[in-house]
Amino acid sequence: MIEPINQWLSNIPGIKGYEALSANAIAMVAILLIATISFFIVKYGLIRTINMLISKSKSDLDDVLIKHRVFSRVAHLVPAYLIYTYTPKALTVYPWLSNIVVNTAAIAMVIIIALIIDALINSLLEIYHSFSISRRIPIKSFAQVAKLITYFVAIIVIASLVIGQSPLNLFAGLGAMTAVLMLIFKDPILGFVAGLQLSSNQMVAIGDWVDIPQHGASGDVMEIALTTVKVRNFDNTITTVPTQSLINDSFKNWRGMQESPGRRIKRSIFIDVNSIKFCDDDALTRYSKISYIKGYLQGKKDELQAHNQKAGHDGESRVNGRRLTNIGTFRAYVLAYLKHHPSINQDLTIMARQLAPTEHGLPIEIYAFSADKNWVNYEAIQADIFDHLFAVVSDFDLRVFQKPSGVDLRNLIAD
Repeated sequence: MIEPINQWLSNIPGIKGYEALSANAIAMVAILLIATISFFIVKYGLIRTINMLISKSKSDLDDVLIKHRVFSRVAHLVPAYLIYTYTPKALTVYPWLSNIVVNTAAIAMVIIIALIIDALINSLLEIYHSFSISRRIPIKSFAQVAKLITYFVAIIVIASLVIGQSPLNLFAGLGAMTAVLMLIFKDPILGFVAGLQLSSNQMVAIGDWVDIPQHGASGDVMEIALTTVKVRNFDNTITTVPTQSLINDSFKNWRGMQESPGRRIKRSIFIDVNSIKFCDDDALTRYSKISYIKGYLQGKKDELQAHNQKAGHDGESRVNGRRLTNIGTFRAYVLAYLKHHPSINQDLTIMARQLAPTEHGLPIEIYAFSADKNWVNYEAIQADIFDHLFAVVSDFDLRVFQKPSGVDLRNLIAD
């Protein structure tokens, strides 16, 4: 490459004695010019053609490669490679300068290759997120580990080029620095291990509704990264939680509810115990007009009458024998009402049960599952049920317990 240039320069007057210097300079300029031209040819010719073909394809997955500029970064690799390969042949007279240029080009290639790998990882991650499985098995933490390893190796290779040592020697020397490296990369290591556990056990996924009270987080999981998990709370604030805290501390994941056929309703009405009593004939006549429990009352009356006759109870005392109560009849009505409610999933558990009395009265708990799991609709269904029950409880001669307020006390004094 240099010899033809030397022969050509020897024929030019005034160049004698500077042929080698001039030949090296001309060769280096030619290499730089070729490298620049090759860069534009690759970037605006070949890569533009590739991008055009990809953009016209039916699949949207290959468009991700264009979005993350994978091919554009490859274009920068070509001139660096040409300079790295041909500089030693151009700068034969100045080996020290050749080494500097070659090492600089080698460092540039290492950086460009690391950036290409980074872009490929981002592209593969976005393609993976387009599949439904990405919600159950997040891999962003693994992608970040791959990037971390890529840049770590790149730094080692660059350091070896600067000091003129083999990268293998530097990797061997890192064994003595293991403790220091573990201290520096403690959080990424803990986050990576936690990410493995979260993914393998499917403890949390993108889109899950989680409650993490120790961090004040309650909302949908936006992102599971190497060291952090982002949760969008229901007030649209974002809480960032360390990944390892999901392993070390407890949290509630509502995914089971979201995947189940119903959302649980579990709430009580507190009945004033002073309003509980046996049903007399007048009450039974009124209750028999309620369609939901008409059959229940008739069957219950026949059952109690047969029992009392068999036991020899004549009804002279209310204590003797078995009798219907207004609270029991109300429970039967609540259960029948739930079983006829169109928004209650009839395939899941439905109960109207009596809990232990408290200082607030006797709890009658409704235990059922709404067919609609949407939060807004669920709350509306629950409210609709209790609106009705609060309104009809007085028809069973019962009172809902309520602590006396200032108005109640004033009315009592006035009376």
